[in-house]
Amino acid sequence: MFILLSVCLMSSPQTCREEQLRWSLDQRSSLQCMMGAQAVIAKWHEDNGKWEIKSWRCVPKDKLLTAI
Repeated sequence: MFILLSVCLMSSPQTCREEQLRWSLDQRSSLQCMMGAQAVIAKWHEDNGKWEIKSWRCVPKDKLLTAI
């Protein structure tokens, strides 16, 4: 399962990108991801404080290429 973050640079809000975070090695449900993702997202933001998270979603690995 992956968490896809849409993030923009705080100092240049028009500079945006998508980050892919591997949430778990096993297949978990999207509901489990939605409930557990906050801690992963908070850690990413702690390490990447120059970026503002605009949105996020959970995507199973087999759907990753079509979700981008």
